[in-house]
Amino acid sequence: MAGEIKKQRASWSGKWAFILAAAASAVGLGNMWRFPYLAAKYGGGTFLLTYVVLVFTFGVSLLLLETALGRKTGQSAIGAFKAFGKKYAFIGILASAVPFIITPYYCIIGGWVTKYTAAYLVNGPEALADGGDFFTGFITSNAESYIWMLVFMAIVFVIVGLGVKGGIEKANLFMMPALIIMAVAIAIYTLTMPGAVEGALYYLTPDFSKFSPELVIGALGQMFYSLSLAMGIMITYGSYMRKQDSLTSSVVRIGGFDLGVSFIAGLLIVSAAFVAMGSGDAVAAKAGPSLMFVTLPTVFVDMGGMATIIGFLFFLLVLFAALTSAISLVETLVSIVHDGLQCTRAKALGIVIAFVVIAGAIINAGYNGLSFIEPLGAGSSILDFADFISNSVLMPIVALLTCVFVGWIVKPKTIIDEVRVSAPFKAAPAWTIMIKYIAPVLVIIILVAYVAAQFGFFSM
Repeated sequence: MAGEIKKQRASWSGKWAFILAAAASAVGLGNMWRFPYLAAKYGGGTFLLTYVVLVFTFGVSLLLLETALGRKTGQSAIGAFKAFGKKYAFIGILASAVPFIITPYYCIIGGWVTKYTAAYLVNGPEALADGGDFFTGFITSNAESYIWMLVFMAIVFVIVGLGVKGGIEKANLFMMPALIIMAVAIAIYTLTMPGAVEGALYYLTPDFSKFSPELVIGALGQMFYSLSLAMGIMITYGSYMRKQDSLTSSVVRIGGFDLGVSFIAGLLIVSAAFVAMGSGDAVAAKAGPSLMFVTLPTVFVDMGGMATIIGFLFFLLVLFAALTSAISLVETLVSIVHDGLQCTRAKALGIVIAFVVIAGAIINAGYNGLSFIEPLGAGSSILDFADFISNSVLMPIVALLTCVFVGWIVKPKTIIDEVRVSAPFKAAPAWTIMIKYIAPVLVIIILVAYVAAQFGFFSM
């Protein structure tokens, strides 16, 4: 039976299909609301330069490790680690827990974005630019927030249900170019607004006085989460790769895609928010949902006749970013269930749909029926808790265990040999040093900083 399942395993149609899918996974909501906020907070160009260095050293090193591990074993996370011995399966289990926690709440936020995309056409820009009442009323609603969550989920489930080539590849082939074109077009238009150029200069000009350990940790954390590391996605996507496709050039291009979209999103959002608030510090004070769902609608409403079009296109852009990441998360869950239970892909998808819908409904209730549950203190929600456990705790632990596993147990040569199946790997000595020594230290710094920040011992 196991052999039969292995033969049925899907594969990408080519190297660029993998690159586009992995880049689509990397490009998500974090690029749209967290990267611009961090860039505004930490001196614009100084943060950008730091981020570039980290992506093309630490980031691509871990990307290469995970995709090579997936391609070598032809398995999702649990099977990939278990292939080297049953006692290592626990690393894969921890890695697999991450997307199981993230996917339900990511789809909730995807529902918010879907609602706003439609609202610009149905309600108009004035209704959304009311200082936050529209947003608060929506997410705390007892019915509407669930409906839009389910709409977003349905789109994702249909695309994943059509398969790797028939669904995911085709969706990414449309959404990724559309996402980039819309981002560039809106950024260019935004720069024509009074005050936007000053925002762009603030964003692009390095302010080295802002360089600090907090900046480095912020850039590390953003890069870590943005590249879909330590959550089983890249292992799963790597398992669909063909042996003849170069791993090294692929991961560099994935890093480049993610960096490019983050850069454009930052240029767009910091410039637009600068128009509304007039200073970098004011932009930096807004992070996450409030920046996207409260601040930006107040910017768009001042665009007059273009407000509806720009607002709609912006949230459509964000919707595509959310969809591409959610698709990769659900596909990872399907692959984990498919490999673990050795069942058909259709049955695996059915199990995943049931889990994601039920878990999503429970987490979403944290804003209405279960709002009395405040797991991280006053004002926190179940979603905040799920985000903290997955992003700030589990992911760094998984990354640390993965580096130790490859660097010290199965040895780097295991991965290096897999990389060299399809291309030369001249950077192998430097990559080995990164995985054995540097990456574990950086991951520990991320883990300690984010946990300390959550409990008020460190400012982020």
